[in-house]
Amino acid sequence: MDVIETRVPGVMRVVPKRFGDARGWFSETFRVDALARAGIACAFVQDNQSFSAPKGTIRGLHFQVAPQAQAKLVRVLAGAILDVAVDLRRDSATYGRHVAVRLDAEGGEQLFIPHGFAHGFCTLTPDTMVAYKVDAYYSPAHDRALVWNDPDVGIDWPVLAAEAILSDKDRAAPRLSELGLVF
Repeated sequence: MDVIETRVPGVMRVVPKRFGDARGWFSETFRVDALARAGIACAFVQDNQSFSAPKGTIRGLHFQVAPQAQAKLVRVLAGAILDVAVDLRRDSATYGRHVAVRLDAEGGEQLFIPHGFAHGFCTLTPDTMVAYKVDAYYSPAHDRALVWNDPDVGIDWPVLAAEAILSDKDRAAPRLSELGLVF
């Protein structure tokens, strides 16, 4: 597998190799040793999966604060998403900047998001299934969100605000300037 740094240090594209023949293809989607060689040394403890029926569904931007902060390894099992990570590390040179990567089931690419980032995605196709590993258990007491369309972050979402399908929690999340010190 190839691991490629993005424009925001720490966020990495993980591209598993596929080996095909007349039957289809085979791929190793997760290898601790290969990820560790690339600097990803998380002990993942929980797998999560979501299904979004309509195109234009936005989930996020979510994160957990310490001591339950989560690193994530995200991949798409069906459909396609625009996957986004926003740097919330106050002392980082890239604080407030984001990475947006298209992930789809056909290509199999994954995105690694370290601690200190908010994460979210928008479905680009109907019937999209996303799976991701996390290195800390879900904790409602540590769960936080950043509003998906904060103009200070400037994410170019592939859906208009009036057409985005969101949870009430995600629609009411605070802006970056209102978060305070979270990392």
